Amino acid sequence: MFTTATLAGSKPEQYAQLLEQAQALLHDERDRIANAANLSALVYNALPALNWVGFYLYDGTELVVGPFQGLPACVRIPLDKGVCGAAARTRTTQRVEDVHAFPGHIACDSASRSELVVPLVAADGSLIGVFDLDSPEPARFDEEDQHGLEAIAAVFVKSLA
Repeated sequence: MFTTATLAGSKPEQYAQLLEQAQALLHDERDRIANAANLSALVYNALPALNWVGFYLYDGTELVVGPFQGLPACVRIPLDKGVCGAAARTRTTQRVEDVHAFPGHIACDSASRSELVVPLVAADGSLIGVFDLDSPEPARFDEEDQHGLEAIAAVFVKSLA
């Protein structure tokens, strides 16, 4: 049975602990749906002030909602729309302090105020999807969060290889 441990120490130390949990959770599992589901649950329950954590998977045309924790979500996101689309299109992490100020923001959950989206890119450069986190708090995510969540996203991508 897998149980989460309470994260302790500085934010980088907490992300190091969370990364260890993610690696243990995904160890020897290659199924992207199972791994996305477990990572969504792990992160949603480990980090404070989140109202949505999940994956949008690229189907060759657009992003399609995958496993997540939170309220029901938008099902399809074109690559030219919203924070998730921007992350997928540019292949760069999007850290948005105020989603209402982001041009073309898609309001799936009206409670969301800030967002962090990490693109999931395979070693060959192909787009897998995005790892999306929303918070009801403005400016919830900082550079330390970004680095920690990018490392967790990399564990997911590595699990698919």
